[in-house]
Formats: sequence, structure tokens, C-alpha cells
Amino acid sequence: MVFSRIWSFVKRHRRKFIFTGVVVAGAVWLSRYARRRLRDHQEKEAFECLAHIRRQHHFESNQRTCNSTVLSVLPCIREAICRKMNTEQLTEQLRTKPANKLEIWEELKVMSFTRTMTAVYGCCILVVYLRVQLNILGGYMYLDSQQSSVDDAGKTPSLAKISITSDVQKCYLAQVQYIFDQGMDHLINDVHEAVKTVLGHYSLKSQVSSLMVCDIINDIRRQMEYRRENGYHDTILSSLGRYMLSENEDRSQTPAVTTDEITITRLNNETRDMIESSDFHTVMIVCLDSGFARLVDKLSEYFSPTASSETVIKDVGPSIATLPLAKVIPIVNGLVHNILSDAPNPFLQDLLLKEQVKDFAANVYEAFCQCSENKCSIG
Repeated sequence: MVFSRIWSFVKRHRRKFIFTGVVVAGAVWLSRYARRRLRDHQEKEAFECLAHIRRQHHFESNQRTCNSTVLSVLPCIREAICRKMNTEQLTEQLRTKPANKLEIWEELKVMSFTRTMTAVYGCCILVVYLRVQLNILGGYMYLDSQQSSVDDAGKTPSLAKISITSDVQKCYLAQVQYIFDQGMDHLINDVHEAVKTVLGHYSLKSQVSSLMVCDIINDIRRQMEYRRENGYHDTILSSLGRYMLSENEDRSQTPAVTTDEITITRLNNETRDMIESSDFHTVMIVCLDSGFARLVDKLSEYFSPTASSETVIKDVGPSIATLPLAKVIPIVNGLVHNILSDAPNPFLQDLLLKEQVKDFAANVYEAFCQCSENKCSIG
């Protein structure tokens, strides 16, 4: 009797029971699905956070390597400049009071400005070039280290199909030798010609102020960096890029055969693309402007009324105080050792800590540590 009443009640309200069952079952399923999705999302976020931390740690380590590398190869720049612009030899000749003393002084005038300005150019080129080279390599090495990683879905992440072996690293990093050899020869010759053109208007007895010296340096820079047909700081290799990369080096050259050769060719082409980019030249301008401003500031100290030289006109500001050009030459000549000194080197440190240099390095690294074959472009 009781069961029949229950059954009758169920039959009368069966649609309500079915609806309620569907709702409850759906709610249970949705709850489980939501928990699973939340767990997946949390795990994905944790994985991405860990990957970001790893990448950030690798990037910071790479920047420390960049800084130490620049400092370690600075003597190569100093040796190349001092070997070709051997002003010490001319100074020794002057001590013997030769008959052609005036000609030696004129040569010393040009060589002193040449080697100090070349030191600024060389230092800036080295800082920015190695930022490109080591961050391209660092980005690919990070990708290479992640080749064995697997995402939560069991699929290998999209990575660049490039393997950085030790032989590839050695061969690619050896490209910097071009700067120390042919690059520095081209740079020294071009700066020498620019200095001769500008200083030809100044005699050894000319009275110059720190502002005039600044104008001389800017005139030499215009001779070096201005391209009449394409404007200031051209991005083609006939401008500053020719001191970092060979103009005769064709992208194709001989066809690459081995995997390492293909990888090296790819790295070289990407380095060339980066050096020809507007971003690279923007950062280079920042470094050059900062480097030469620091050079002018250092020179201005010798025009100060507190300077020890008795030749400086007293009771005037350093921008008005003057010295004979012959007195300025030894000052300019000696600054090459200040610019290219071993650690601690304030001149180099100032360049390495430039925000524009740091941001540029981060952009290069990010472009090559995340993107695959269709990677994003910088500049």
C-alpha cells in the first residue's frame, strides 16, 4: 500500500524528478569541469611563471657575460690603436730636438686626436656589437636548452629548429676578431682623414677653449657619420657597420653543407640584419653622444681656472679659458688610456649602464629566445 502510493507519487511528478536529476547531474559535472579548468589554469600559470623566472635569470647571466666580455677584449682595441697611432715614438723623437720638429708636431697633433676619438668609437662599437652577438646567441641557447621540455598537453613547445653546439659558439664568437683587425684599420684610417681635414684649419699656436675643442670633435664626427645622400647615421654598411662586418662578405658565399655551417650562416645573417636595423643605430648614436660628451667633460677639466697649467687664462670660466693647441695635444693624447683602461673603467661603465643599451639587449634576447622560424623583427 505504501509502495503503491510512493510509486503513484513518482509517476505523477516524474518530469520534476527528471528535471531535478538533470540539473543536479549538470551542476556536479560543471563543478568538476570548473575545478579541472581552474587547476589546469593554475598549473599553466605556474609553468609560465617558472619559465619567465628561468628566462630572466638566463638573460641577466647573459648580460653579465656581455659586460665581462667587453672588458676582457678592451685591451685588443687599445693595442690596435696604440700600435697604429704610436704617438709615444713621436714624443721620443721630439725630445731629441730634431730639425723637422714642426712636421713631427703636426703629425702628433693629428695622431693624438685620431687615436683618442678612435678609442671612443671603438668602445661604443664593441659595447653595442657584443650586445647583439651575445644576445642572439644567448636567446638561441635558451631555446636549445628547452628542446627537451614538454608542456602539460604532452606536446613539445614551438621552438626554433637550431642547435648551438660548442663549435658553432666558437666560430660565431670568433667573428668579433674582424673588429680588432680590418675593422679597426678602416676606423683608424677614416678617423685620421677626418681629423686631418678638420685640424688643418688650426695651427699649433691657435688659442682654443673647451668650447672650441668641442666644436672640433663635433666637426670630426660629422665627417665620420654624415652621409650626404642618405642623411645622418646611415644604416647601410658604408657607414658605421663597415667597421663591424666585412662589406665584401656576401650572405650566400659558399653553400652551407653541414648542420653547424647552416647554423653559423643563419646566425651571421641575423647579426647583419640587426646591425643594419634602425634600432641598432639609434642605440649607437646614444652611446656615441654619451661617449664624446664624457670626453669633452674630461677635457674641460684642464681648462678650469684651478688647472695647474700656467698657460690657462685665469678668472674666466672653463668654456672661455684658452690654451695653445700645442698644450692641448698631450692632454688629448693621454686620454686614450683613460677611455680604454682596465677595470674599474668609468667610461665603459657609463655605456654599459645606459637604459637604451639595456632595453635594446632585452629586445634582441626576447626576439630570439621566444620566437620560432617566423620570429618577430626588431627595428
